[in-house]
Amino acid sequence: MPPTASHTPTVLLAEDDRAIRNALERALTLEGYRVTAVADGVEALAQAHRSRPDVLVLDVMMPGIDGLQVCRVLRAEGDRTPVLMLTALVETADRIAGLDAGADDYVVKPFDVEEVFARLRALLRRAAPASAPAPGSASGPAPGSASGPAPGTGEPAARGAAPETTGTPGRSGTPGRTGASNGRPGASAAGRFVEAAGLRMDPRARRAWRGRRELELTRTEFELLELLIRNAGIVLDHSTIYDRIWGYDFGPGSKNLAVYVGYLRRKLDEPGAPQLIHTVRGVGYVLRED
Repeated sequence: MPPTASHTPTVLLAEDDRAIRNALERALTLEGYRVTAVADGVEALAQAHRSRPDVLVLDVMMPGIDGLQVCRVLRAEGDRTPVLMLTALVETADRIAGLDAGADDYVVKPFDVEEVFARLRALLRRAAPASAPAPGSASGPAPGSASGPAPGTGEPAARGAAPETTGTPGRSGTPGRTGASNGRPGASAAGRFVEAAGLRMDPRARRAWRGRRELELTRTEFELLELLIRNAGIVLDHSTIYDRIWGYDFGPGSKNLAVYVGYLRRKLDEPGAPQLIHTVRGVGYVLRED
């Protein structure tokens, strides 16, 4: 959870530039975090193994073991601690490399420290147990569903959702069924599975499938796909998605959402099968099976 009077999140910061490392360590400490700062990837891995932090902030370009390698090692070990990447690389391919390594978010240098704070708060909120919401958060719809009128429709986003089937994953790795869903999106009475457009998710088990193929998704990709599935057929604008997934609107100049959508498409798309995530220019994105 973000810093509160009763909880001090721990941050493992790995940055080889001493000036940046010291400045960010001071800023995070003043913001209420408990910070362990190291100068390279070797130290970062050693420290992560000694004492698991609440969140990692990793510079991509470090001598020896860089931030991407640190992230890959931790993910291979099954460590799902949220990772925020710091990078001077601005090309889409470079950002995709970070996401592919298992990072949850990134900040491009030079950055505003307030943006780092906002992204850390969002990562920690998403990582917090459902029973322990962030301070000041109001009760409302499930995290994956948009609230209020759907963009351009004037209707609540959840209207028209049909009850979803329930089941358990089959031996082949595909989800089982105990009823007919008629191909419509919705949530089961037990709240286990959500389904739309040939996609099926088990939010509790953090598993997702397209047809019989299980998808390997990062935390952010999973939450973005869940949001789209729960609002299948509804165009979600950029601000709504940023608010639901990151808890912060990074403004019209940010490419963060476009990068994640592009990467998620690559994992979803299949030769000869219809594209599922569609861009509505100037508005946002919609999940539908054309």
